[in-house]
Order: sequence, then structure tokens, then C-alpha cells
Amino acid sequence: MTDITIALSKGRIFDDTAPLLKVAGIESLDDPEKSRKLILETNRANVRLVIVRASDVPTYVQYGAADIGIAGKDVLLEHGGAELYQPLDLNIARCRMMVAVPEGFDYESAVFQGARLRVATKYLQTAREHFADKGMHVDLIKLYGSMELAPLVGLADAIVDLVSTGNTLKANKLKAVEEIMPISSRLIINQAALKLKREAIQPILKAFSAAVEK
Repeated sequence: MTDITIALSKGRIFDDTAPLLKVAGIESLDDPEKSRKLILETNRANVRLVIVRASDVPTYVQYGAADIGIAGKDVLLEHGGAELYQPLDLNIARCRMMVAVPEGFDYESAVFQGARLRVATKYLQTAREHFADKGMHVDLIKLYGSMELAPLVGLADAIVDLVSTGNTLKANKLKAVEEIMPISSRLIINQAALKLKREAIQPILKAFSAAVEK
């Protein structure tokens, strides 16, 4: 029996993926929010789940430490997607990649006047390409959390971040001024595993596809 390892991150992606796994006949025997285990057994002896940071999922799959993974488009764009097969948009964990500024900041005028903005983000590649396409010169500042704080303390003029409800922006007196792209999570597969473990992976891929198409 061929062993299959699936890389997932805690939180929304895990919660949204669980029903899809169930359709494929895979259920975790542990709750990742309650368990300290990083490797979770499932009801299928040959399938295990590894719990990693969202930004690390593509790396685990790329290097074969996991055969399959679920990763957001935002993470895949930053990673570059090398050695990864991305057959399916799962249409889960949906949100938008946005540019946001303080409520009193006139973003349109700044863009029109060619102002050089300081932009805080952890999505450097996505932000760089977006502003380059607009012909804007920006100074990118890499942060790993609490993007909303950067404009409030004068570190940046704007932020590029994921926005779901927009409530966090409002609570910090920020406003979304530009959508860069919609974001959702994708199924990714190690290319070598796809060839060597096709018989074990194909049914999972087929079940996911059927569930997404419903």
C-alpha cells in the first residue's frame, strides 16, 4: 500500500479542506487545534497529514516531504511554484489581495502625481509586480504580521495584504483602495509523486475535483 502525506496549515484552510478530504474518504483522527502533534494519523493507514505553516506548504511538497498540499494562491505566487503541479483551484479560503491606506490618505492623487510610496507587506513578489505594472516606484518594507500597524505609526504609506471581511482595516482606520487579485486555495502535488504514486493520488484528485464541481 502506497503511503501518502498531505501538508496542511491550521485554521481556515484546514477547516475548509476537511469536508473535501472526507469526500475522498480521509478523516483526521486528531483535531489540530487541540493536539500538539505535527503529524496526524487518519482513518486510512496509508494517509497522514502533516501540519506546517501556510508559507511552508509549497516547500514541503516541492522537496517531496509531502506528496500533496493545500496552499493559498498568495503563498504560491511568493514561492514561485517550482516543481509543483497545481491541477485544481479548490475555491476555499477565499479572500482578496488588496492595497490599503489610512482613511485620510488620497491614494489616487499620490498615484497620479507619481509619488514614491512606502508599502509594507509580506507579499513582496506580488506587490512588486503589481506596482511595476502600474509604472509606480515604491519602497517595499517586509513585515510578517500586523500589517495594519505600519501606516498608523508612520512606517509605511500603504500596505498590501489579504482582506476577507475588511473589519480589521476599519478597526484600524484604514481603507482598501485597490484590488490586486482574488485569492483562493489550490491543490498542489509533487511532480515526482504524481508519477510514482499515481494510483494512490489519482482517486484523491478525482474526489476533490468532483466535490469542487458540485
